[in-house]
Amino acid sequence: MLPEIFRIGSFPVNTYGVLLALAFLAALFAAARLGERDGLKRERVFDLGLWMLVAALVGSKLLLLVVEPEYRHEPLRLLSLDFLRSGGVFYGGFLGGLAAAVFLMRRYGMPFWKTTDAFAPALALGQSIGRVGCFAAGCCWGKECALPWGVEFTERGHEVTGVPTGVHLHPTQLYESGAALLIFLFLVWLHRRKRFDGQVLLSYAVLYGAARFTIEFFRDDPRGDILGLTSLTGLSTSQLISLLVGLGGLVLLVLRRRRASIEPTGRVGDTEAHASETA
Repeated sequence: MLPEIFRIGSFPVNTYGVLLALAFLAALFAAARLGERDGLKRERVFDLGLWMLVAALVGSKLLLLVVEPEYRHEPLRLLSLDFLRSGGVFYGGFLGGLAAAVFLMRRYGMPFWKTTDAFAPALALGQSIGRVGCFAAGCCWGKECALPWGVEFTERGHEVTGVPTGVHLHPTQLYESGAALLIFLFLVWLHRRKRFDGQVLLSYAVLYGAARFTIEFFRDDPRGDILGLTSLTGLSTSQLISLLVGLGGLVLLVLRRRRASIEPTGRVGDTEAHASETA
């Protein structure tokens, strides 16, 4: 659609990069605001968010390396501008950021569930903005679409991402952007009313897992195949991860809800925090 906003000399300012930066800033400020509501220090939230960003970028690239055979067969492409500019794979970024969060929260002494409850809505907001960048660039495109909202990408988009031209496609980028925005609004609402710490994060896992699993049926861009599982199951790599994330989130949500109903003194996270302070 609009892969490039303008140029400074010969240097292109890409729409995807600008929106990705905006997505990160919006997510970071949202996490800080929600974290303050739960008594977290704003400075610690910012520190954690910055390190999670670095880990997410690395994780997204590593999973791209795993699922895309051309990078495995041509290792020198890891040093190419194409690899550096690619957005990577979201779930790789999610897992990388989560791993960094677990390590750093222990180091900073931040309560895990309370902190991740602040970051979950922020992540959904960042996704909503970032997927608009995908739409502008033309990546993550959908299958052919005969519906009125089918979109046709430009030749410039094809040059940048390889998106097919001359045919109307499902705007899967906007499907996910809209779904992520709805999830963000629901999680912000839930954050004020949660019955136990962890409810917001685990609700995100369930909702996003279901949304991504469904949207993947309309995707048509090449996404690789880990260990031949896509060929074996007929599901994409992201769908398989969505199942694990969604079902895992659902199981933990039920377990923590039951635990919260057993403890009459307050939310689970409050009890855990009190126990750690008195230990």
